[in-house]
Amino acid sequence: MASGKTLKTLLGLGALGAAATVGYLRLFRPWHLRWGATTGETTRSLPGDELLKTPKQTATRAVTIEAPADEVWPWLVQIGQGRGGFYSYDYLENLIGCDIHNADRILPEFQQLAVGDKVRLGKEGYPFYTVAAIEPKKYLLLRGGDPEEEPPTVEDFWLFYLDEIDADTTRLIARNQRDYEPTVANFIIWQVITEPLHFLMEQKMLRGVKSRVEAARL
Repeated sequence: MASGKTLKTLLGLGALGAAATVGYLRLFRPWHLRWGATTGETTRSLPGDELLKTPKQTATRAVTIEAPADEVWPWLVQIGQGRGGFYSYDYLENLIGCDIHNADRILPEFQQLAVGDKVRLGKEGYPFYTVAAIEPKKYLLLRGGDPEEEPPTVEDFWLFYLDEIDADTTRLIARNQRDYEPTVANFIIWQVITEPLHFLMEQKMLRGVKSRVEAARL
């Protein structure tokens, strides 16, 4: 039987855990799901929205880049492992063997993408996205996995959209949407673990694109 001191400790840890969970769900999660985005951007319809009617997760994040869309696009179209990287924390990606190398220049050999092409997150055998739709200088829509294989247990779409505000200003909007079976395991994998990790890497990616584009203009 637990002693009074042990019981108090367990109750304290339980209360602390409950408070942390409530804080995450009410404060941090709503903030990171719309990091940098305006209310209008989070509610507007974007390419790919029609593919998932009722996603379990939707994150819309954005950053302002002081450059026209046609100067941002070359950095987006070359993303991927074995290409231009993801402009994020490559040392974290490489801790799990992804072999990511972030480019600091536009790579002419990786300026072409077409529907069906793979955008890898790591070396052969690692997860990857497939180009689902693309409009040069406007948007790139990626779909998790290979659409020609059996229907996946998780539907995952990742959009990069360029909203040109004026000749020298573009909003880079990233929207990630997922749908999956409502199981406890899926909740833990996708919402508890993957979701905050995706935020960590994506906000750095958006800032990485911004810094590279703007530096190239100097």
